[in-house]
Amino acid sequence: MSEDTPLYIHLAAAYVRGKLRPDLALDPMLFNLPLESLDDAQLEQIIQLGQVHELRLHRFKRTMGLPRVAKVLGMLKALMPTELLDIGSGRGASLWPLLDTFPWLPITAVDTLDYRVADLQAVHDGGVAALSAAYADATRLPFGDGQFDVVTLLEVLEHIPDTSAALAEVCRVARRFIVLSVPSKPDNNPEHIHLFDAARLEALLNRAGAARVNFEYVPGHLVAVARIART
Repeated sequence: MSEDTPLYIHLAAAYVRGKLRPDLALDPMLFNLPLESLDDAQLEQIIQLGQVHELRLHRFKRTMGLPRVAKVLGMLKALMPTELLDIGSGRGASLWPLLDTFPWLPITAVDTLDYRVADLQAVHDGGVAALSAAYADATRLPFGDGQFDVVTLLEVLEHIPDTSAALAEVCRVARRFIVLSVPSKPDNNPEHIHLFDAARLEALLNRAGAARVNFEYVPGHLVAVARIART
């Protein structure tokens, strides 16, 4: 594996396979074998094909470990979810570490941008069967009550105009827990239209249906775990 390509290599290779599979001129073995059966050299070949076709693979780079992502992963290890809904998966800053840490966990990833949903679907089509992708708005989720054991809402709530509607929907579809993170101090991102402190966030979650909320702080962020009250 190339030393200068610190990628989530299986996820990046799946993305390339999902995007390029219709091209029948490509090596069928690399594209038809189960992803998990490919060795490092074969994965590297797939990555190189993606680079030749100018696919945007930088999104799959391993970070040095964002504190908020590490905190969420630790929380999820303690919660032991049986399936998970990730709302607002975006470019995958939290989703790729989730899939890498819990490769057996069924994860449904949703976003409101069609091209991001298509990219998520490509990862599924390329061999990551645990990942499902769907277009969905957090305020109108197309899922049943209590359908997901755990729901994550990571760096999303501050973007949503109607936070009460979003949290009501999240609590509706969550069976046991919600894990969410938000910025804890002002920043210069014009898309951040809300700033939450623990008291405000706890009140919103309680009104939405959470029975108990615990908070932890990491640099610049507030991370909450909310237990769902179900009758």
